Amino acid sequence: MEPVESAANLRSQYLEVLRSRRSPPVPLLKLPAKPVVEPLYQAMPIELVDFKAMKSYPKARINVKELLNEENFYLTTEEGEQGRLPVLILSMKESTQSKRPAVVYLHPSNANKEYLCPLLEVYASRGYIAIAIDARYHGERAKTPTAYQDALVSSWIRGDTMPFIYDTVWDLIKLADYLTTQRPDIDHSKIGITGNSLGGMHAWFAAFIDTRYSVAVLVNTVQSFRWAIDNDQWQARVDTVKPVFEVARIDLGKEAIDKEVVEKVCSIKIAKSAGLESEFDSPYTVPLIAPRPLLIINGEDDPRCPTKGIDVTIYKTQKAFEDAQCLNHFKVIIEPGIGHEVTSSMLKEVSDWLDKFLKP
Repeated sequence: MEPVESAANLRSQYLEVLRSRRSPPVPLLKLPAKPVVEPLYQAMPIELVDFKAMKSYPKARINVKELLNEENFYLTTEEGEQGRLPVLILSMKESTQSKRPAVVYLHPSNANKEYLCPLLEVYASRGYIAIAIDARYHGERAKTPTAYQDALVSSWIRGDTMPFIYDTVWDLIKLADYLTTQRPDIDHSKIGITGNSLGGMHAWFAAFIDTRYSVAVLVNTVQSFRWAIDNDQWQARVDTVKPVFEVARIDLGKEAIDKEVVEKVCSIKIAKSAGLESEFDSPYTVPLIAPRPLLIINGEDDPRCPTKGIDVTIYKTQKAFEDAQCLNHFKVIIEPGIGHEVTSSMLKEVSDWLDKFLKP
């Protein structure tokens, strides 16, 4: 099968999975919202460190907050409460109507869009339209401090949701619809997407499925689910969403969470028989981001994203960029001695990469 045809088929399969649990199509409406005063955190979020690295890259030495325009609204992506996507956008007030690049920054597990405000402010100060959303069952879409974990358990028991990666990726497709059809102030050829941990996974799959995201940076994100299962390296990832695996363990009559439990949760329920550990795993989906610029950053000692588990992914992705004759559009950084955390040097690399390909 030709590479182009193969890519189209894999994207079609993924879209079929996404659509399998959607309500009937609804109009993409923009509804007013108010700023969130006390955003909900479901647990202590991963620290993004201080912002010295990012703040050393302002476009101008200005009083940013006075010159920022803040937008808060909802987009309707499907029926129901979770089909209302909360969006936060920061940009500089400008008298001209010039088109600007955009960057979508996605939060990690248990956090929310407001958590990213310091980063949004910095990008906005440099001429970007900076965008954040609440992932499914996070922020404004969470009614309780355990909403995300409860949704994962529900996905196992009832098969009614796909809260791990899939549902939020649907929202990101709809967000791209909005950005490219209803935002004349955005350069539609320059929309970057990035995130850390769960946010990076959302960025990974959004960039794989939707080519309107023209640049991607994936931080502490890329892993091979299949490799982790086969090599008994799944424990750190399972621990982050343990309640769903505990329920599955009991249902399967197991005394402890084991490889079979992990595989069935990933392939049967969360992904509805179209598995993160099979056709949608990183060796098959990450290379399809080519030829669009892609930066992958992982910590060398990150137990959730073992470096040995992405060797094949890096090889296949590099080959994809070589075949597209744009190897300079692909870069991998493995930061020595770093676990599942974001460092100031990582933030600098993210900033430099986005500036390189999207700079106003």
